[in-house]
Amino acid sequence: MTEPDVAPPTETEKALFHAVLRAGRVSLREVMEQDAAAAARLLELGLLVHYQVDGWVAAVNPRTVGARLGATLREHATGLLARADRVAGDLGELAESYDSAQRRARPGPGITHVASLEQIQHRLLVIEDEYREEGLAAQPGPRPPEFLDDDSRMRKALARGVTADVLYQPVSRDTAHTACYAAAATDWGVRVRVLDEPFTRMLIFDRRVAVIPAAADNAVAAFVEDPVVVDHLVAVFQRDFARAARVPWHDLTGRQLPETARRIGELLATGLTQRAVATRLGLSERTVAAHIARLRERYGAETLFQLGWLMRDGAR
Repeated sequence: MTEPDVAPPTETEKALFHAVLRAGRVSLREVMEQDAAAAARLLELGLLVHYQVDGWVAAVNPRTVGARLGATLREHATGLLARADRVAGDLGELAESYDSAQRRARPGPGITHVASLEQIQHRLLVIEDEYREEGLAAQPGPRPPEFLDDDSRMRKALARGVTADVLYQPVSRDTAHTACYAAAATDWGVRVRVLDEPFTRMLIFDRRVAVIPAAADNAVAAFVEDPVVVDHLVAVFQRDFARAARVPWHDLTGRQLPETARRIGELLATGLTQRAVATRLGLSERTVAAHIARLRERYGAETLFQLGWLMRDGAR
């Protein structure tokens, strides 16, 4: 379905319309000689009408034209909505084939072992494109730079409303590229903490699927979708994350607070409430709440009052 051309007239086309309107009626030959392209567009839109018997061209009431074009657009939009409703149904057969293939790939109830690094990465990409609510990541040991250089997937997830908690070990504080990544991720809204204890590598998406090592060398991954097992792994992660320490990533890297966050911190330090800060800065309460959550993580504050107290000497 081709979208109708209802772009407003250009300044040249408007000038030609006004000229015809002032003249009352003009021969088609004269109008075309003045500006053939503008005349053709006005005739196409219906702002000029051609009386073929005597060859005259006259202006048409733009309100009448607007009503007609509006009706055309509404009809076009109705068709698009109908097509949108049919899309899911049209892909239904393909979706069923995809689900069947996924079920055949599972060797056990709710657990899939994947031994190929390429296949592991492919399955992770599919999951990361689909999850919408929460991501939990426990990453022991040093983080290779190539795993942190591409932050596009994390940022896309956060942009669609995902919350993210990441757990590292103390070595990450002494690794420049990891500390820089953690400082940047904190600005995006990720909570990155450090636990000085051994823990197992795991990724959990929307509390629906967990990915854990299935071999000592991490060459095999287990994709777990059994709800009971996933719930247990979530509880393990939450227990470890609650014991983990907040890290002043920004101080380690010399990264300054973003300007908006700095202003919010300054106003909180004066005793203003979250709503008052939002009003003062012309921001939504939701935006201010997100900045406050990042500030609390950065300063290790449990309450809004404590955060204001910690920032009373000026947001750093």
